[in-house]
Amino acid sequence: MASPTESSSRGFRPPATPLVTVDPYFSVWSMSDRLTDDPTRHWTGAIFGACGMAYIDGKAYRFMGPAPAGVPVMEQASQQVHPTRSVYRFRAGGITLTVTFMTPLLLQDMDIMSRPASYVGFDVRSDDRREHQVSLYLDVTGEWVVNTPDQQVEWSRVQVGGGEPVQALRMGSHDQPVLGKSGDDLRIDWGYLYLAFVEAAGNSGLIASSEAARGSFAKTGEIPETDDLRMPRRADDDWPVMACRMKLGAVGPKAVSRFVVLVYDDEFSVEYFHRKMRPYWRRSGMGAEELIREAVRDYPDLRKRCEAFDREIVADAEKCGGSQYADIVTTAYRQAIAAHKLVAGPDGRPLLFSKENFSNGCMGTVDVSYPASPIFLLFNTELLRALLEPILEYSASSLWPQPFAPHDIGTYPLANGQVYGGGAQSEVDQMPVEESGNMLIMLGAMSYADGNARYAGRHWDVISKWAAYLKTKGLDPENQLCTDDFAGHLAHNTNLSLKAIVGLACYSMMADMLGKKDAAAGYRKTAEEMAAKWKKMADDGDHYRLAFDQPGTWSMKYNLVWNSILKLNLFDPQIARTEVASYKKRINPFGLPLDNREAYTKADWLAWTAALADSDDEFQTLIAPLHKFLNESPSRVPFSDWYWTTDGKAVHCRARSVVGGMFIKMLTDSHLWAKWRGRAGKQH
Repeated sequence: MASPTESSSRGFRPPATPLVTVDPYFSVWSMSDRLTDDPTRHWTGAIFGACGMAYIDGKAYRFMGPAPAGVPVMEQASQQVHPTRSVYRFRAGGITLTVTFMTPLLLQDMDIMSRPASYVGFDVRSDDRREHQVSLYLDVTGEWVVNTPDQQVEWSRVQVGGGEPVQALRMGSHDQPVLGKSGDDLRIDWGYLYLAFVEAAGNSGLIASSEAARGSFAKTGEIPETDDLRMPRRADDDWPVMACRMKLGAVGPKAVSRFVVLVYDDEFSVEYFHRKMRPYWRRSGMGAEELIREAVRDYPDLRKRCEAFDREIVADAEKCGGSQYADIVTTAYRQAIAAHKLVAGPDGRPLLFSKENFSNGCMGTVDVSYPASPIFLLFNTELLRALLEPILEYSASSLWPQPFAPHDIGTYPLANGQVYGGGAQSEVDQMPVEESGNMLIMLGAMSYADGNARYAGRHWDVISKWAAYLKTKGLDPENQLCTDDFAGHLAHNTNLSLKAIVGLACYSMMADMLGKKDAAAGYRKTAEEMAAKWKKMADDGDHYRLAFDQPGTWSMKYNLVWNSILKLNLFDPQIARTEVASYKKRINPFGLPLDNREAYTKADWLAWTAALADSDDEFQTLIAPLHKFLNESPSRVPFSDWYWTTDGKAVHCRARSVVGGMFIKMLTDSHLWAKWRGRAGKQH
């Protein structure tokens, strides 16, 4: 049998393959080499079952899912992962079947990217110049609409009117506990999943037990004519599925194509200070049927757009950072976006909420937004504004009396206030320098990209409070948590100090843009003085220390990357050169450790650290082990950002938005950044 995976001509194998990746709940992956080796799964690892079969000249073959076990498996000839698409190619019975999972997460088109619609496309052609009679089958289980399979589900059919006739099957939980629970290792159990397809000759749908639907197709190439009406019932009670059968007829050398659309209408997506918020695509009153109709209508155009986008961004990534870097950003793209949910705020403006996947489920976490920010800075700063707005609003309210920025605004999907509280408690559980620096740098980078600081100006009082805090506390931070909190508190953290100093320089830059010349000059002087002191205090000969008071220690100085990207001219460029030279001596097989304390690393910070390199050779030296980790890690989970550099095993985190930080290298190319930034239209 041929090699199961061939993600590119270079043979790259991602640790998990995105199939249906829309938001933190509507997120389904393959975590095995072959699509038939293991059930499809939610990013948490819970089974979200699906089955795909082809009936060729009177014989059934399986191309997705481990069941029915008695049906022979098609040969998986290749697997290619692109930024918006995952493409599998199968062979059996004289035909080649190409299955494309496509989610049009086009960040510069917020209407399209916010749609909870994902496509499965099929292209079938003969391999032997003979005609073959072919039918295709796809189903999804009730597991997709419940947190646990012991919950009851129910279903119905929907006729979608207007334009081309579309048939849709609908399934949801019986109880519909809308926004009823919050946490990390959870799946959605409200709203409705739709399986939709064009109503045409040869296409039919069914809602029945998996045994009835799959068994019938495997034996005859047909599915039962009537739905199973025994409902509500548990999702694991005879495993109800929504199934689609598509008769293609005689297939020759010319490809015959079909597609289905999977849509999840959650109706209400998050709670924002005790108000239920609609998803962004619903802001003008659109409902599920209209969305399905538009999703079906737009498929041919979206397919072309996604293919063109994938080609261009991969080509740009290769030009900027090489072929291995292109594989890395390709692996990161859909994951980074699908860890967020775009909703319509109280006045209809976009609000973007992240979920801190597989760490604690926090919502709108500032030190998760910070490493994720490069993907939004590159493609559309409007989305970064939407990400920062809830934090700024919360910080300006009476609910947050602190002089520093908060860590988060709740536990997903309930954004009702910081998990750790916002009262007058001590700073022990907070990340004061960390989050304040993060906010100022993101706001500064956004202002730099937009060419103005008008958005920052609207929140100037809050921002100024954070700058004043960093001016006092930032140079030599006290015993505080930082984003690398799994390593514990650390006093005199040199990398955290870097963040504070860069944050103050960003504040100065924004003040200058706003015509606040005195503040700009004063804070610039402060930042320059702190930068000069930092160099002396952190110096440890051929590198710079982990903590000012700990000689013989070292750490990634990833926060330094903004000095060159934003042209701050704050730190001596030799600092970065010295650090990069020292890193090359400390690399393990799967990457550079985060610091001298442990052998684990953070993939986001590794990419930022690599972007400090002056030369392509140094960049490749630092980034190649990260590529090796993705290609060889035994942990078959969506891109883990926290892993061991010795054996490539994930420590814990997976499917997080922080991998948006892989795009930071592209921000170091000012022409490339300008090209993509310009396509997002005029910014506020």
